[in-house]
Amino acid sequence: MLIGIGITSSCESILLNSSFVPTPIYSQRSPQLLRVSIRSDMDTAAGQSLYPLHRSKTIHLVRHAQGFHNVEGDKNYEAYLSYDFLDASLTPLGWKQVDNLRDHVKRSGLSKRLELVIVSPLLRTIQTAVGVFGGEAGSDGINALPLMNENVGDSGRHAISSLNSPPFIAVELCREHLGVHPCDKRRSINEYRNMFPAIDFSLIESDEDILWKPDIREKNEEVAARGLKFLEWLWTRKEKEIAVVTHSGFLFHTLSAFGNDCHPTVKSEICTHFANCELRSVVIVDRGKIGSDKSSTDFPGKIPDGVDLPSDVADEKLPGNGLEK
Repeated sequence: MLIGIGITSSCESILLNSSFVPTPIYSQRSPQLLRVSIRSDMDTAAGQSLYPLHRSKTIHLVRHAQGFHNVEGDKNYEAYLSYDFLDASLTPLGWKQVDNLRDHVKRSGLSKRLELVIVSPLLRTIQTAVGVFGGEAGSDGINALPLMNENVGDSGRHAISSLNSPPFIAVELCREHLGVHPCDKRRSINEYRNMFPAIDFSLIESDEDILWKPDIREKNEEVAARGLKFLEWLWTRKEKEIAVVTHSGFLFHTLSAFGNDCHPTVKSEICTHFANCELRSVVIVDRGKIGSDKSSTDFPGKIPDGVDLPSDVADEKLPGNGLEK
């Protein structure tokens, strides 16, 4: 299986195969029509290639806003080992970061294009996701389940409505490094369902967190492999424009497998650590036919049917012009 990722704000992108051997591929030149990349092995003088639009998805990657574990861990790394920060929630400053990203998402028009929000099932990521991509605060008189109930995580925040928002799905594959750090241990799914009634937790099989181990920390390469598995699963979704709200370590180790053959600036755009509540938009490309979607914009032509011999083909067939084969 082959999957490509490209930064939508640049003109470069790269390919990752299942054995983690990066190869340059396609990115987004035109946001509606075409994904293109610069490659050193291209046949064309311009060094560009084309790829079918229907074999690509636009993914908006977001790291969660500031959590209490980030603040204390910056003061003393040992705080990451403290159960005081088990499944840490957002700080008041983190909520301000959420509000600012929400404003940006609305101004840019992204909120109207999103078809799905995927979120890691931890408190800080879910709070970030619903705060940025959810409906309006407050749910009085609205006949819709709230994405978040009032004051979840002692946040002092109003309930957030699911009205006019895309569907939200919690997925374990995009969790942070598993093990040792209590801040990366999730609560029971039943607790989350009470906090976030409109989020779909049905893809999570176990109510309790059976993936987190107190004495075994997931290796970086294991996180990267899990990230690739997540991207392959993501491609099986029918949605074409998706937000993913996840974690610093997961994003860094997943994306670091990409861009090794790109210009260093492009590699940096893809692979540097995310700031709290940072959003980066990328394009993933299916080169291995993981998906089977048909184009919604391609049109076969010849309707009604008729003669359509192109002049250049006619020239090749014309006797005596030196072009016949």
